[in-house]
Amino acid sequence: MTDSVSFYEGYNIRRFYDEESEMWFFSIVDVVQALTDSTNPTDYLKKLRKRDPELGGYVGTNCPQIAMTTSSGKKRNTLAGNVQHILRIIQSITSPKVEPLKKWLAKVGYERMQELTDPSLSVNRGREMWQKHGRSEKWIQQRMMGQETRNKLTDYWKDHEVREGKEFALLTNIIHQEWAGLTVKEHKKFKALKSQNLRDHMSEAELIFTALAELSTRQIAEVQTATGLEQNKRAGKQGGGIARKARVELEEKIGRSLITNENYLPPKTSENDE
Repeated sequence: MTDSVSFYEGYNIRRFYDEESEMWFFSIVDVVQALTDSTNPTDYLKKLRKRDPELGGYVGTNCPQIAMTTSSGKKRNTLAGNVQHILRIIQSITSPKVEPLKKWLAKVGYERMQELTDPSLSVNRGREMWQKHGRSEKWIQQRMMGQETRNKLTDYWKDHEVREGKEFALLTNIIHQEWAGLTVKEHKKFKALKSQNLRDHMSEAELIFTALAELSTRQIAEVQTATGLEQNKRAGKQGGGIARKARVELEEKIGRSLITNENYLPPKTSENDE
């Protein structure tokens, strides 16, 4: 299966593509949050299943638990459903977003087939999505450059005995805490984020220092031929430390913090949870 994230009205919806069945499986909790704006979508889903026993039985019988990457980078078993399952679930949710979501689900399936033929389309769609959400061209360019820097670092880890999932998340957190003075979780809380991707809500400066920290980490790791978790931890602390020094020096010059609580979340609507 291929693990990825898609976007619906500014919300991250985790998904897996099963090559064998040629189906997308979506995180049900993420879909519920996108439809309801609930502050606790897991609890909302529990109440929904309890209120509608037929739905509860359907979900329990048909919807598998699939390992999906959390916002912290860890793999967790997550209740998931294909398009058919999701359509059944959203019948029980009263939301003006239901009809647009149906169209979005159909669009995602079609776009996946296109991207298998031409991977560059996924990059273009990412740019279009950020444009629709009001990001500047400068921000988009920095976001894409930062992702390329991130990919080169994770490629190095893969080739040097660092395991994806828990170890990737641990190293990412070390680098982030070194440069920002906050863990990934703390930074997300500061920005009032939940399941959203932190990098999609960073300022231009935060993106730049994240990229500097990860670039420095990779180059240090390459020089040291860092192998395995412990050696890459040391490289991560050193790389993050370089970005921290640059951040602190700039903050002293401009007289303000570059770590901001600003985000790109849509305006809040009334709570639909019961």
